[in-house]
Amino acid sequence: MKHLTLAVLCLVASVFAISCKSQKGATDTAQSASKGSIKGNWVVTDINFDGIPRGSKVTVFDEASYNCFKGSQWILPSNNNGSYTLSSTEDGCSTATQAIVWSIYKQGGVDMFQFKKVGGGVKAKNVIDGYRVEISSLSSTSMVWRAAVNFEGKTGYIVYTLQRS
Repeated sequence: MKHLTLAVLCLVASVFAISCKSQKGATDTAQSASKGSIKGNWVVTDINFDGIPRGSKVTVFDEASYNCFKGSQWILPSNNNGSYTLSSTEDGCSTATQAIVWSIYKQGGVDMFQFKKVGGGVKAKNVIDGYRVEISSLSSTSMVWRAAVNFEGKTGYIVYTLQRS
């Protein structure tokens, strides 16, 4: 009788342990943003709007129309001194390469990609203006940025999809 009771207790404990084990889901496959998970070469493959009418004229990163950033190459090495290159010539876009200093910033539990434009002998510590975008999704091959913008007095979002290249 003692052996049967012990066996039943072991069985109940096993079932309990299995039911409490973390199940693999969407949140387990997403990486937490870190310098190591972001470093590398990325290409902007798609740009969408949330709360902004499609086809609106929106300038991003104080540089160019959002259309000019489609296909842009982002080089993000581990030393934080990177660059992005605009290569689209559609809609009057000019090709250009911009040196940046980048990092990851945690804001209220949200991972943010932040960068400052540098170049022309100006050191990053002397650059006041910078940009932050929420990293809303990250895997080993793709990343999604969500950037809040003021559009006609309301907050809208530009959503960038990047693929590792």
